[in-house]
Amino acid sequence: MDSLMSAEKAFMADDKKDIPIQGMQPELATQETQDTETASPQSQALVIEVDDITWEKAVEKTSTPVAVMFYSPSCAFCHQMEPYFRNYAEEYKEQVVFARLNIMTNPWTAERYGVRSTPAFKFFCNGKPVREMVGAVYPALLKKMVDEVLINGKECARNSTTINYDITGYG
Repeated sequence: MDSLMSAEKAFMADDKKDIPIQGMQPELATQETQDTETASPQSQALVIEVDDITWEKAVEKTSTPVAVMFYSPSCAFCHQMEPYFRNYAEEYKEQVVFARLNIMTNPWTAERYGVRSTPAFKFFCNGKPVREMVGAVYPALLKKMVDEVLINGKECARNSTTINYDITGYG
């Protein structure tokens, strides 16, 4: 009976602290998950949360380049990429605005920009999308993309055609 109780406790343990990652020692496994999940309070404040209502002001009407992470709360890969996204927000805080959009609560903006899976990273210059990456990519690729947008993004946005997104009801 005691062995059955101890087996139940093992399966009912806290989902992040007590379950060792396969092939790692338990103390190393919990340390690694804590390192990737915690972000400094500064980096948390640097990533703004946008929604369908604040999207235009935060992304389309700004002259600063914007990196947007389209995510879903139930997406495991989104949780995997978020610490890196927050670290880059801290690193590039003077040059790029970093924002997140929950596609579950803001479907209109996600549909408008063709987001069909998460995480999706889109980069905007002068309110126009200039680059895009989808999925749990290597963090170095995400950083390289930010660097490329800083170098080439404004020129690309200047050369693109302006689209009027006003919804009037007349086709």
